Amino acid sequence: MKQKKQFDAAKFGRTSLFIVIGLFILSVVFGSFYNVSEQEQAVVTQFGKVVATNSAGLYFKIPFIQRVHKVDMTTHGIGIGYVLDGNGQNITVDDEGIMITSDFNFVDIDFYLEYKVSDPVAYIYNTDSPEVIMKNIALASIRSTVIDYPVDEVITTAKGQIQAEAKERLATALQDENVGLTVVNLSVQDAEPPTDDIKQAFKAVETAKQGKETAVNNAKKYQSEQVPAAEAEADRIVQNAEAQKAARIAEAEGETAKFNSIFEEYSKYPLITKQRMFYEAMENVLPDAKVIITDGNTQQMLPLESFSTGVAGGESTTEGN
Repeated sequence: MKQKKQFDAAKFGRTSLFIVIGLFILSVVFGSFYNVSEQEQAVVTQFGKVVATNSAGLYFKIPFIQRVHKVDMTTHGIGIGYVLDGNGQNITVDDEGIMITSDFNFVDIDFYLEYKVSDPVAYIYNTDSPEVIMKNIALASIRSTVIDYPVDEVITTAKGQIQAEAKERLATALQDENVGLTVVNLSVQDAEPPTDDIKQAFKAVETAKQGKETAVNNAKKYQSEQVPAAEAEADRIVQNAEAQKAARIAEAEGETAKFNSIFEEYSKYPLITKQRMFYEAMENVLPDAKVIITDGNTQQMLPLESFSTGVAGGESTTEGN
């Protein structure tokens, strides 16, 4: 009885081993084949290197060595400037939807972007978040386009032209960035004036702008008034300086000529010239001095003024007679 149980256990062990081996073989066989649908493309890598890109069909891969990454190639869509709530209503995203126009007004504009994968290899390996990069590029392209139009045209007649220009810019930028995505369509969903809060903020900006313009105009007016006056004052100072310069030069030249003439006379008659220069100097230094003539022995000195006064009086009397 004991031997029978041991035999049954050994048989069960062998059976289990065969089952495990069979399952492993089946997993290897079935894991070596993969199917790619019409809406997908498969990127096959081997040790991290891309070895094949396959479209729809049934394919074989080396088990445990090659890996398959399937990429959805269908068209997808996202909203720019809004999101959908649970009831399907559009909720404005101010950071995306509020844009400035060429006449410095704000507008609330929404876009719907349709895109798809154009290069599955670049989509997988060139960046970790290709959709995020694409959305940022789309926002930049849209803003660069909207700012070229006044607010009235953005809201009314220029929607078609705006979406065409923004789509072209986005397509070029995506190609340059090489994130593996391409734009299918970009359409304006809605464009309207912003909310009351945004309007108030815009009015505050306009007020600040007008204040800036007023300050600049006042500064320019002050400049136009002060600069000519300063230039005239500078001209007056320069002219006065030139006049003083000319006067100083003329005075110096006159003094030089006077000195030269005195020096010539001095060279001819040194003593007489010295006396004359002394008398002239005394007249300048002591203009009110009284002149008295004496021989040094006379006890009484008579001033010359009395004689000159008498002579002058006599002349006057004679003339009167």
